[in-house]
Amino acid sequence: MNEKSYTELMKKSAMKKKQLKESFVLDLYIDMLLSEILLKKEKAKLMEKIDEAIDTENKRAFNSLSKQYLDLTKRFGT
Repeated sequence: MNEKSYTELMKKSAMKKKQLKESFVLDLYIDMLLSEILLKKEKAKLMEKIDEAIDTENKRAFNSLSKQYLDLTKRFGT
């Protein structure tokens, strides 16, 4: 007979819950890391375009890009 005791079943259940929780935290951390990478890349790209608009004295592009940069920072709370 391969019946497991109540204690063994409870231990197994607790281990599964712990693994699920650790997996969730790891997935959350990966999501945060990817979001941070994408945010930094987008900000750098906008800054390059803003610098180019300044160099070429393109006020319209500067204003538009600056607004996009501010919106991006507000959206991500940075």
